[in-house]
Amino acid sequence: MMAGRAHGHRNRLRRLIPRVLLIVFAVYAVSFAIYLLRQPHRPSPPDPTPRTGVRDGVRAPPTSQKPWPRLPSFLPWVGGPSPPPPPHTCEAYFGNGFSRRVEVLPARGGGGGWFRCHHSETLGSSICEGARVRLDPALIAMSRGGEPLEQVMGRAEEEELPRYEPGALLVEGPAAGKTAPLVDTGLLNNYVPTGGIGMHTMRALLESARVVPPGELHCSQWVEEPTLLVTRFEYANLFHTITDWYSAYVSSRVTNLPNRPNVVFVDGHCKAQLEQTWEALFSSVTYAKNFSGPVCFRHAILSPLGYETAMFKGLSESFSCEGASAQSLRGKPDYDKTARLSEFGEMIVASFGLPQDDIMSSKKSKGLNVLFVRREDYLAHPRHSGKVESRLSNEREVCDAIDKWAKGLKCKVNVVNGLFAHMNMKEQLRAILEASVVIGAHGAGLTHLVSATPDTKVLEIISSMYRRPHFALISQWKALEYHAINLPGSYARITDVISELSNILTGLGC
Repeated sequence: MMAGRAHGHRNRLRRLIPRVLLIVFAVYAVSFAIYLLRQPHRPSPPDPTPRTGVRDGVRAPPTSQKPWPRLPSFLPWVGGPSPPPPPHTCEAYFGNGFSRRVEVLPARGGGGGWFRCHHSETLGSSICEGARVRLDPALIAMSRGGEPLEQVMGRAEEEELPRYEPGALLVEGPAAGKTAPLVDTGLLNNYVPTGGIGMHTMRALLESARVVPPGELHCSQWVEEPTLLVTRFEYANLFHTITDWYSAYVSSRVTNLPNRPNVVFVDGHCKAQLEQTWEALFSSVTYAKNFSGPVCFRHAILSPLGYETAMFKGLSESFSCEGASAQSLRGKPDYDKTARLSEFGEMIVASFGLPQDDIMSSKKSKGLNVLFVRREDYLAHPRHSGKVESRLSNEREVCDAIDKWAKGLKCKVNVVNGLFAHMNMKEQLRAILEASVVIGAHGAGLTHLVSATPDTKVLEIISSMYRRPHFALISQWKALEYHAINLPGSYARITDVISELSNILTGLGC
């Protein structure tokens, strides 16, 4: 009997204990909630660190920027096993010759601003970058930019190029500091020299730059992700625009950006056809004057002018440089050879989603494409008449004669009429990729050779008024087989052109 009562008591305890624990937990939760509600609200301080992956020991949150595509010719730009290339070598011209790091405003603990430049002795220019940087469009005298061409016909070029007032660029400095110039003339002369450029806009922007104490940036908005500040000059010409693209690409790689940056045009040019490629290559494109007020960047990069790239300097400076495959350079590095221009051409192609491997594999199965790059009239910019100067006076006659001759060959040869001025960029790139032979008079359209496949042959028809090395050099830097017909004037004998083209096609098995 006693045993039965003891057993019942134990059962009641087992049922009671969980209920007691539940009541205790509920009382504790209510008490804790009341405590939290009585605490004063303290907002979290803003994150002062640049949102650019890992930089100066800080890892940034995920980004919405476009990732870098897979490029078959890619070789490491920073942090690779090889030391920086010696000055004035091929790789120093085209790759990361920006090996001298100049700490203009050193990074300090606590996540404040900083500013540095990466200098290339070979190119005589620098890529500069900074954190907590402000650009004030109100202190930049230039047209708004981005307008339709038809609305601004006759506008002077001087209105489109930036002129800076002091403080157009600000960088946040140390807490104990005061407003002061970011750089002095000596630093600019050493690391951002004019180099014969009449209006060096990047140097002028740095001359306007000031360092301000924390809390003095006064931004209307923050751009959280890495952004390139770019000033263009000859923005409607494909050759000069490709030098700008290349400079922006190199700037992104040298500063080790984990994704493709935004671009801000610090110029007032109107919209042009080539802008679609800027939008494809990078994450976004904005004109500086489109910001409603002072805009601050967690991480800003100043891209050098296109005139300071190897592609432009190669026209006047003599240096030994041959194109080579990335695969050969991985196995045996050679500073007098480069795959950088091939890497960049692949970057352009990948940005438009073109399947380069598929195009190459199907090239010969469809016959041999002979792409004749034509020059034709189009309206380029507000000061342009719409008429294009002829470099080959009988261009249409030559193109038609080649087409007629090709139809009589035993092998299949397709002559493609390359009217690039009326094709979008994706169509132009596909035509270049599918070409076995690219033929044309000297002109900017041949700059597309940077995206040509390694087996492409080049035939340039050069009038006596335009004996310039642009496309012979691009072919050399890409390791493309190059042929030229130098004319006594601007008229080409059809038999000479067909004879040279016949020899090239024979080498292709036709």
